[in-house]
Amino acid sequence: MNYEERDHYGIYKANIGGGIGDDAGTGPGPALMGADTLIGNDVYSRKAEMLGEVKEIMLDIRTGRIAYAVLSFGGFIGIGDKLFAIPWEALTLDTMNKRFVLDVEKERLERAPGFDKDKWPDMANPAWAEDIHAYYGSAMYSV
Repeated sequence: MNYEERDHYGIYKANIGGGIGDDAGTGPGPALMGADTLIGNDVYSRKAEMLGEVKEIMLDIRTGRIAYAVLSFGGFIGIGDKLFAIPWEALTLDTMNKRFVLDVEKERLERAPGFDKDKWPDMANPAWAEDIHAYYGSAMYSV
């Protein structure tokens, strides 16, 4: 599913004839997007391989930044899925195809540090965060 299909408020749909000014009715997206519309979005590799879907978005409350997207990968109809914390900076929004792109091949994601839905890691642990950012080649953001 993509963010336009999850748009319950019409954030991303043009409001023809309504509003004031040159950009009236165009909405804030994709520069600003609602978190609820991003959860459930598909994630693909640069080779257009389906990698999974965004299950959750983790916010760093101290800084007000998005820290991670939690990606579900593998399994069948939700059974046996493995979860992965993907640094937000490692994802790119593909507005043409309305999905996220992660510059990681499927085989590398299969070997990535992941976790079970019933046993989440301590994402606030700096050592854990450094390992995850290093794995995906993204810089740690400063607190």
